[in-house]
Amino acid sequence: MIVLVYSCLVVAGAFLIRGAAFRLSRRSKSVTRLLGMPAVLVVAAVGLSGLAGSAASSASPAAAPAPKPSAAGELPGPDPLLRELIGFKVRYKNLLATKAGLVRSVSVSYTAWNGARRSAVLVLPKWYGPKTHPAIALVISPHGRGGTAQGNARLWGGLPAFGPFAVVNPEGQGRKLTAYSWGWRGEIDDLARMPKLLEAALPWFHVDQSRVYAIGSSMGGQETLLLAALHPKLLTGAAPLDSTTDMSARYRAFTALPNGAGLQRLLRIEIGGTPTSAPQAYAARSPISYVHQLATNGVPIDIWWSRNDKVVVNQNQESGRLYRAIIRANPHASVEQFVGTWAHSHEMHPLARLPLALVDLKIVELDEPLAKTIKP
Repeated sequence: MIVLVYSCLVVAGAFLIRGAAFRLSRRSKSVTRLLGMPAVLVVAAVGLSGLAGSAASSASPAAAPAPKPSAAGELPGPDPLLRELIGFKVRYKNLLATKAGLVRSVSVSYTAWNGARRSAVLVLPKWYGPKTHPAIALVISPHGRGGTAQGNARLWGGLPAFGPFAVVNPEGQGRKLTAYSWGWRGEIDDLARMPKLLEAALPWFHVDQSRVYAIGSSMGGQETLLLAALHPKLLTGAAPLDSTTDMSARYRAFTALPNGAGLQRLLRIEIGGTPTSAPQAYAARSPISYVHQLATNGVPIDIWWSRNDKVVVNQNQESGRLYRAIIRANPHASVEQFVGTWAHSHEMHPLARLPLALVDLKIVELDEPLAKTIKP
Protein backbone atom coordinates (compact mmCIF):
# COMPACT_ATOMS: atom_id res chain seq x y z
CA MET A 1 0.00 0.00 0.00
CA ILE A 2 1.24 3.42 -0.92
CA VAL A 3 0.03 6.30 1.18
CA LEU A 4 -0.13 9.76 -0.28
CA VAL A 5 -0.51 12.10 2.68
CA TYR A 6 -2.33 15.33 2.06
CA SER A 7 -2.07 17.15 5.35
CA CYS A 8 -4.13 20.20 4.46
CA LEU A 9 -7.43 18.34 4.32
CA VAL A 10 -9.35 16.29 6.83
CA VAL A 11 -9.25 12.54 6.32
CA ALA A 12 -12.69 11.86 4.98
CA GLY A 13 -12.47 9.92 1.72
CA ALA A 14 -10.39 7.66 -0.43
CA PHE A 15 -9.95 6.70 -4.01
CA LEU A 16 -8.50 3.55 -5.53
CA ILE A 17 -6.06 3.64 -8.39
CA ARG A 18 -5.30 0.27 -9.86
CA GLY A 19 -3.60 -0.79 -13.04
CA ALA A 20 -0.23 -0.60 -14.69
CA ALA A 21 1.65 1.36 -17.27
CA PHE A 22 4.91 1.26 -19.08
CA ARG A 23 6.98 4.14 -20.29
CA LEU A 24 8.30 3.77 -23.81
CA SER A 25 11.87 4.98 -23.49
CA ARG A 26 14.15 6.37 -26.12
CA ARG A 27 14.81 4.16 -29.09
CA SER A 28 18.17 2.97 -27.86
CA LYS A 29 16.87 1.93 -24.45
CA SER A 30 14.51 -0.74 -23.23
CA VAL A 31 11.02 -0.02 -22.03
CA THR A 32 10.96 0.85 -18.33
CA ARG A 33 8.07 0.45 -15.92
CA LEU A 34 6.48 3.71 -14.84
CA LEU A 35 3.79 2.45 -12.53
CA GLY A 36 2.93 -1.16 -11.82
CA MET A 37 0.00 -1.83 -9.51
CA PRO A 38 -2.41 -3.03 -7.98
CA ALA A 39 -1.95 -0.50 -5.29
CA VAL A 40 -4.11 1.79 -3.23
CA LEU A 41 -3.62 5.51 -2.87
CA VAL A 42 -5.29 6.57 0.36
CA VAL A 43 -5.70 10.31 0.21
CA ALA A 44 -6.36 12.60 3.16
CA ALA A 45 -9.11 14.57 1.51
CA VAL A 46 -12.76 15.34 1.55
CA GLY A 47 -14.99 13.23 -0.69
CA LEU A 48 -15.41 13.36 -4.42
CA SER A 49 -18.08 15.31 -6.24
CA GLY A 50 -19.73 13.79 -9.27
CA LEU A 51 -16.75 11.72 -10.38
CA ALA A 52 -17.79 8.16 -9.72
CA GLY A 53 -20.74 7.60 -12.06
CA SER A 54 -20.88 4.68 -14.40
CA ALA A 55 -17.28 5.27 -15.50
CA ALA A 56 -15.98 4.37 -12.04
CA SER A 57 -15.79 0.69 -12.87
CA SER A 58 -14.80 0.96 -16.50
CA ALA A 59 -11.46 -0.33 -17.74
CA SER A 60 -9.14 1.20 -20.28
CA PRO A 61 -9.02 -0.20 -23.82
CA ALA A 62 -7.55 -3.67 -24.20
CA ALA A 63 -3.93 -4.03 -25.17
CA ALA A 64 -3.26 -4.05 -28.90
CA PRO A 65 -2.38 -7.31 -30.69
CA ALA A 66 1.24 -8.07 -31.47
CA PRO A 67 2.48 -5.72 -34.20
CA LYS A 68 2.96 -7.06 -37.70
CA PRO A 69 6.25 -6.47 -39.51
CA SER A 70 6.52 -2.73 -40.00
CA ALA A 71 6.34 -1.12 -43.38
CA ALA A 72 8.63 1.76 -44.20
CA GLY A 73 7.88 4.76 -42.01
CA GLU A 74 5.68 2.88 -39.56
CA LEU A 75 6.37 2.61 -35.85
CA PRO A 76 8.53 -0.48 -35.21
CA GLY A 77 7.22 -2.78 -32.51
CA PRO A 78 9.43 -2.98 -29.39
CA ASP A 79 10.22 -6.20 -27.52
CA PRO A 80 6.92 -8.16 -27.48
CA LEU A 81 7.25 -8.75 -23.73
CA LEU A 82 7.49 -5.02 -23.03
CA ARG A 83 5.90 -3.35 -26.03
CA GLU A 84 2.47 -2.57 -24.62
CA LEU A 85 1.45 0.51 -22.75
CA ILE A 86 -0.73 -1.31 -20.26
CA GLY A 87 -4.08 0.36 -19.75
CA PHE A 88 -4.27 2.40 -16.59
CA LYS A 89 -7.43 1.44 -14.70
CA VAL A 90 -8.75 3.97 -12.32
CA ARG A 91 -11.69 3.63 -9.92
CA TYR A 92 -12.82 6.35 -7.62
CA LYS A 93 -14.63 5.23 -4.47
CA ASN A 94 -16.57 7.90 -2.63
CA LEU A 95 -16.94 7.08 1.05
CA LEU A 96 -18.68 10.30 2.08
CA ALA A 97 -22.41 10.61 2.30
CA THR A 98 -22.15 14.39 2.09
CA LYS A 99 -20.66 14.42 -1.44
CA ALA A 100 -18.52 17.41 -0.45
CA GLY A 101 -16.22 18.57 -3.24
CA LEU A 102 -12.46 18.32 -3.31
CA VAL A 103 -11.99 21.43 -5.44
CA ARG A 104 -13.58 24.75 -6.25
CA SER A 105 -13.56 26.88 -9.39
CA VAL A 106 -12.98 30.59 -9.82
CA SER A 107 -13.83 32.44 -13.03
CA VAL A 108 -11.22 35.02 -14.06
CA SER A 109 -11.63 37.58 -16.83
CA TYR A 110 -8.58 38.57 -18.87
CA THR A 111 -7.69 40.63 -21.91
CA ALA A 112 -6.52 38.56 -24.86
CA TRP A 113 -3.76 39.53 -27.27
CA ASN A 114 -6.24 41.44 -29.49
CA GLY A 115 -7.93 43.35 -26.69
CA ALA A 116 -10.96 41.06 -26.50
CA ARG A 117 -12.25 40.12 -23.06
CA ARG A 118 -11.99 36.40 -22.43
CA SER A 119 -12.52 34.19 -19.39
CA ALA A 120 -10.49 31.46 -17.73
CA VAL A 121 -11.61 28.89 -15.17
CA LEU A 122 -9.14 28.36 -12.33
CA VAL A 123 -9.60 25.07 -10.45
CA LEU A 124 -8.17 25.06 -6.93
CA PRO A 125 -8.08 22.73 -3.94
CA LYS A 126 -11.18 23.51 -1.90
CA TRP A 127 -9.15 24.87 1.03
CA TYR A 128 -7.15 27.36 -1.08
CA GLY A 129 -8.41 30.94 -0.98
CA PRO A 130 -8.05 34.38 0.58
CA LYS A 131 -7.33 33.01 4.05
CA THR A 132 -5.02 30.13 3.11
CA HIS A 133 -2.92 30.78 0.04
CA PRO A 134 0.64 29.43 -0.06
CA ALA A 135 2.55 29.48 -3.34
CA ILE A 136 1.09 26.63 -5.39
CA ALA A 137 2.04 24.72 -8.53
CA LEU A 138 0.10 25.81 -11.63
CA VAL A 139 -0.92 23.77 -14.67
CA ILE A 140 -1.84 25.73 -17.80
CA SER A 141 -4.38 23.65 -19.74
CA PRO A 142 -5.47 24.88 -23.19
CA HIS A 143 -8.67 23.24 -24.43
CA GLY A 144 -9.21 21.10 -27.49
CA ARG A 145 -10.70 22.10 -30.83
CA GLY A 146 -14.12 23.63 -30.38
CA GLY A 147 -13.87 23.31 -26.61
CA THR A 148 -14.56 25.71 -23.78
CA ALA A 149 -12.81 26.77 -20.60
CA GLN A 150 -15.61 25.25 -18.52
CA GLY A 151 -15.58 21.95 -20.39
CA ASN A 152 -11.81 21.62 -20.08
CA ALA A 153 -11.97 22.40 -16.35
CA ARG A 154 -14.39 19.50 -15.82
CA LEU A 155 -11.81 17.08 -17.23
CA TRP A 156 -9.64 17.61 -14.14
CA GLY A 157 -12.23 16.41 -11.62
CA GLY A 158 -10.82 16.50 -8.10
CA LEU A 159 -7.20 15.91 -9.10
CA PRO A 160 -5.90 19.40 -8.10
CA ALA A 161 -6.54 18.44 -4.46
CA PHE A 162 -3.98 15.65 -4.68
CA GLY A 163 -0.92 17.78 -5.57
CA PRO A 164 -1.95 20.12 -4.38
CA PHE A 165 -1.89 22.24 -7.54
CA ALA A 166 -4.04 24.73 -9.43
CA VAL A 167 -5.07 24.38 -13.07
CA VAL A 168 -6.08 27.28 -15.29
CA ASN A 169 -8.30 26.63 -18.32
CA PRO A 170 -8.32 29.68 -20.63
CA GLU A 171 -11.08 30.38 -23.15
CA GLY A 172 -8.47 31.31 -25.73
CA GLN A 173 -8.47 33.55 -28.78
CA GLY A 174 -7.13 32.72 -32.22
CA ARG A 175 -6.30 35.05 -35.09
CA LYS A 176 -9.97 35.08 -36.14
CA LEU A 177 -11.76 32.39 -34.13
CA THR A 178 -12.13 31.83 -30.40
CA ALA A 179 -12.70 28.11 -29.87
CA TYR A 180 -10.48 27.16 -32.83
CA SER A 181 -7.24 28.99 -32.11
CA TRP A 182 -5.06 26.16 -33.50
CA GLY A 183 -1.78 27.45 -32.11
CA TRP A 184 -1.99 31.12 -33.10
CA ARG A 185 1.05 32.91 -31.71
CA GLY A 186 -1.07 35.48 -29.90
CA GLU A 187 -2.89 32.68 -28.11
CA ILE A 188 0.39 30.99 -27.12
CA ASP A 189 1.64 34.28 -25.70
CA ASP A 190 -1.63 34.64 -23.77
CA LEU A 191 -1.09 31.18 -22.27
CA ALA A 192 2.40 32.25 -21.19
CA ARG A 193 0.90 35.28 -19.40
CA MET A 194 -1.51 33.18 -17.33
CA PRO A 195 0.56 33.11 -14.10
CA LYS A 196 0.85 36.91 -14.01
CA LEU A 197 -2.74 37.45 -15.16
CA LEU A 198 -4.06 35.24 -12.37
CA GLU A 199 -1.96 36.89 -9.68
CA ALA A 200 -3.09 40.33 -10.87
CA ALA A 201 -6.75 39.32 -10.89
CA LEU A 202 -6.63 37.43 -7.58
CA PRO A 203 -4.32 39.15 -5.06
CA TRP A 204 -4.48 36.12 -2.76
CA PHE A 205 -3.36 33.68 -5.48
CA HIS A 206 0.37 32.92 -5.55
CA VAL A 207 2.09 30.80 -8.18
CA ASP A 208 5.13 28.71 -7.33
CA GLN A 209 7.21 29.95 -10.27
CA SER A 210 9.43 26.89 -10.08
CA ARG A 211 6.45 24.62 -10.74
CA VAL A 212 4.54 25.81 -13.80
CA TYR A 213 3.39 23.12 -16.24
CA ALA A 214 1.33 22.74 -19.40
CA ILE A 215 -1.02 19.84 -20.13
CA GLY A 216 -3.58 19.70 -22.93
CA SER A 217 -5.15 17.28 -25.37
CA SER A 218 -5.73 17.44 -29.14
CA MET A 219 -5.53 21.13 -30.12
CA GLY A 220 -4.67 21.72 -26.46
CA GLY A 221 -1.74 19.34 -26.87
CA GLN A 222 -0.62 21.24 -29.96
CA GLU A 223 -0.67 24.48 -27.98
CA THR A 224 1.09 22.81 -25.05
CA LEU A 225 3.96 21.89 -27.38
CA LEU A 226 4.10 25.38 -28.88
CA LEU A 227 4.15 26.90 -25.39
CA ALA A 228 7.10 24.66 -24.49
CA ALA A 229 8.89 25.65 -27.70
CA LEU A 230 8.26 29.40 -27.57
CA HIS A 231 8.31 30.05 -23.80
CA PRO A 232 10.66 27.42 -22.38
CA LYS A 233 11.77 29.47 -19.38
CA LEU A 234 8.20 29.47 -18.12
CA LEU A 235 7.69 25.72 -17.86
CA THR A 236 8.90 23.02 -15.50
CA GLY A 237 7.39 20.30 -17.69
CA ALA A 238 4.74 19.60 -20.30
CA ALA A 239 2.46 16.74 -21.32
CA PRO A 240 0.85 17.04 -24.77
CA LEU A 241 -1.83 14.38 -25.31
CA ASP A 242 -3.09 13.15 -28.70
CA SER A 243 -1.70 16.28 -30.29
CA THR A 244 -1.82 17.80 -33.72
CA THR A 245 1.81 18.42 -34.71
CA ASP A 246 1.62 19.16 -38.48
CA MET A 247 -1.14 21.55 -39.49
CA SER A 248 -0.70 21.00 -43.23
CA ALA A 249 -1.18 17.27 -42.75
CA ARG A 250 -4.11 18.04 -40.46
CA TYR A 251 -5.82 20.10 -43.15
CA ARG A 252 -5.59 17.19 -45.58
CA ALA A 253 -6.66 14.63 -42.97
CA PHE A 254 -9.84 16.54 -42.18
CA THR A 255 -11.38 15.10 -45.35
CA ALA A 256 -11.71 11.75 -43.55
CA LEU A 257 -13.69 13.21 -40.63
CA PRO A 258 -17.38 14.01 -40.32
CA ASN A 259 -17.87 17.64 -41.39
CA GLY A 260 -14.33 17.58 -42.77
CA ALA A 261 -15.14 20.26 -45.34
CA GLY A 262 -16.47 22.48 -42.56
CA LEU A 263 -13.32 21.99 -40.50
CA GLN A 264 -11.16 22.83 -43.50
CA ARG A 265 -13.19 26.02 -43.98
CA LEU A 266 -12.56 26.96 -40.33
CA LEU A 267 -8.84 26.32 -40.80
CA ARG A 268 -8.76 28.56 -43.85
CA ILE A 269 -10.50 31.32 -41.89
CA GLU A 270 -8.25 30.98 -38.84
CA ILE A 271 -4.91 30.50 -40.58
CA GLY A 272 -5.59 32.64 -43.65
CA GLY A 273 -5.58 30.19 -46.54
CA THR A 274 -4.70 26.63 -47.45
CA PRO A 275 -1.38 24.85 -46.90
CA THR A 276 -0.58 25.66 -50.54
CA SER A 277 -1.44 29.35 -50.40
CA ALA A 278 -0.11 30.00 -46.85
CA PRO A 279 2.58 27.37 -46.12
CA GLN A 280 4.52 29.54 -43.66
CA ALA A 281 1.40 30.29 -41.62
CA TYR A 282 0.67 26.57 -41.31
CA ALA A 283 4.29 25.83 -40.40
CA ALA A 284 4.27 28.52 -37.68
CA ARG A 285 1.45 26.64 -35.90
CA SER A 286 3.01 23.19 -36.30
CA PRO A 287 5.09 21.81 -33.41
CA ILE A 288 7.07 19.76 -35.94
CA SER A 289 8.56 23.10 -37.07
CA TYR A 290 10.09 23.59 -33.60
CA VAL A 291 12.02 20.34 -33.23
CA HIS A 292 15.29 22.12 -32.45
CA GLN A 293 13.73 24.19 -29.67
CA LEU A 294 11.93 21.22 -28.14
CA ALA A 295 15.08 19.10 -28.35
CA THR A 296 17.45 21.59 -26.77
CA ASN A 297 15.57 23.91 -24.39
CA GLY A 298 15.55 21.44 -21.48
CA VAL A 299 11.79 21.39 -20.82
CA PRO A 300 10.80 17.79 -19.91
CA ILE A 301 8.06 16.67 -22.30
CA ASP A 302 5.86 13.56 -22.04
CA ILE A 303 4.22 12.90 -25.41
CA TRP A 304 1.09 10.74 -25.19
CA TRP A 305 -0.47 9.25 -28.32
CA SER A 306 -2.68 6.38 -29.41
CA ARG A 307 -2.48 3.95 -32.29
CA ASN A 308 -6.30 3.96 -32.37
CA ASP A 309 -6.83 7.71 -32.65
CA LYS A 310 -9.69 8.27 -35.11
CA VAL A 311 -9.66 12.07 -34.78
CA VAL A 312 -5.99 13.02 -35.16
CA VAL A 313 -5.54 10.11 -37.51
CA ASN A 314 -2.18 8.38 -38.11
CA GLN A 315 -0.69 9.60 -34.85
CA ASN A 316 2.50 7.73 -35.71
CA GLN A 317 3.11 10.48 -38.27
CA GLU A 318 1.98 13.22 -35.90
CA SER A 319 3.08 12.76 -32.25
CA GLY A 320 5.23 9.71 -33.04
CA ARG A 321 7.05 11.53 -35.81
CA LEU A 322 7.66 14.53 -33.55
CA TYR A 323 9.11 12.29 -30.82
CA ARG A 324 11.48 10.59 -33.27
CA ALA A 325 12.56 13.93 -34.72
CA ILE A 326 13.35 15.32 -31.26
CA ILE A 327 15.46 12.26 -30.42
CA ARG A 328 17.31 12.49 -33.74
CA ALA A 329 18.07 16.14 -33.01
CA ASN A 330 19.22 15.40 -29.46
CA PRO A 331 19.45 11.80 -28.21
CA HIS A 332 19.64 13.18 -24.66
CA ALA A 333 16.54 15.37 -24.92
CA SER A 334 14.19 15.35 -21.93
CA VAL A 335 11.37 13.69 -23.85
CA GLU A 336 9.41 10.47 -23.39
CA GLN A 337 6.55 8.98 -25.33
CA PHE A 338 3.62 7.00 -23.99
CA VAL A 339 1.87 4.96 -26.65
CA GLY A 340 -1.40 3.09 -26.20
CA THR A 341 -4.69 2.18 -27.82
CA TRP A 342 -7.20 4.55 -26.20
CA ALA A 343 -9.80 6.58 -28.13
CA HIS A 344 -8.93 10.19 -28.93
CA SER A 345 -8.43 12.29 -25.78
CA HIS A 346 -9.89 9.60 -23.51
CA GLU A 347 -6.73 9.66 -21.40
CA MET A 348 -7.41 13.31 -20.53
CA HIS A 349 -9.70 12.43 -17.62
CA PRO A 350 -9.34 11.81 -13.86
CA LEU A 351 -10.70 8.28 -14.36
CA ALA A 352 -8.14 7.46 -17.03
CA ARG A 353 -4.43 8.24 -17.52
CA LEU A 354 -4.35 11.87 -16.44
CA PRO A 355 -3.20 10.84 -12.92
CA LEU A 356 -0.27 9.04 -14.56
CA ALA A 357 0.75 12.18 -16.43
CA LEU A 358 0.66 14.13 -13.16
CA VAL A 359 2.78 11.56 -11.34
CA ASP A 360 5.37 11.36 -14.12
CA LEU A 361 5.78 15.15 -14.16
CA LYS A 362 5.96 15.10 -10.34
CA ILE A 363 2.98 17.41 -10.04
CA VAL A 364 1.53 14.72 -7.81
CA GLU A 365 4.18 12.85 -5.85
CA LEU A 366 3.96 9.54 -4.06
CA ASP A 367 5.42 9.65 -0.57
CA GLU A 368 7.51 6.53 -1.23
CA PRO A 369 8.72 4.77 -4.40
CA LEU A 370 6.89 1.82 -5.80
CA ALA A 371 8.36 -1.51 -4.75
CA LYS A 372 10.25 -3.35 -7.47
CA THR A 373 8.26 -6.46 -6.65
CA ILE A 374 4.96 -4.89 -7.68
CA LYS A 375 3.66 -6.65 -10.78
CA PRO A 376 1.40 -5.18 -13.47
